[in-house]
Amino acid sequence: MRKFLRQSVMFLVLCGTFTTMLCAIGDRAVQAAGEPKTPKVGDEAKDFTLTAIDGEKVKLSEQLKDGPVVLIVLRGFPGYQCPVCSAQVGHFISSAASFQAKKARILLVYPGPADGLKKHAADFVRGKTLPKNVSLVLDPDYEFTKSYMLRWDAANETAYPSTFVVAADGKIRFEKVSKTHSGRATVQEVMKAFETL
Repeated sequence: MRKFLRQSVMFLVLCGTFTTMLCAIGDRAVQAAGEPKTPKVGDEAKDFTLTAIDGEKVKLSEQLKDGPVVLIVLRGFPGYQCPVCSAQVGHFISSAASFQAKKARILLVYPGPADGLKKHAADFVRGKTLPKNVSLVLDPDYEFTKSYMLRWDAANETAYPSTFVVAADGKIRFEKVSKTHSGRATVQEVMKAFETL
């Protein structure tokens, strides 16, 4: 009986050691891989096609034929209309003529579950007039958000608020990704990025 107990204890110790080794190897693999990478300055912007709130299909590569694109990823509808998103969009709408003078379009990406997304997006822009060079596009079920590694997968969250300037050649010239509700790119920061285009 003692021999059996000793062998059982040895077996459990070996299993524990083996499990610890596997966990350590897995941890190192995760550290080596790092966090998923969001697009950075110098990267080629992944092309995408999203539908605007008015039903028009909007493809990034087509938009870039007319000039640079300011791509603003909003929080969509995390259970309420985000007041920080509303303020940021208001600033960019009021500066739309300055961007138009630089032949730039502004794409506002509104992510969320497909069910009810168009209604929430319509509520978001109610009372706002979108200038000709500004489009609100829908990202149903976070397809775009996930492809850009911007999905904020936590309770009552949708996407990391982000802003990119994509030059006509498809390269990202400015990026700001916030891991909080605030810390948004300002019109002034984005305009400064146009000095490098």
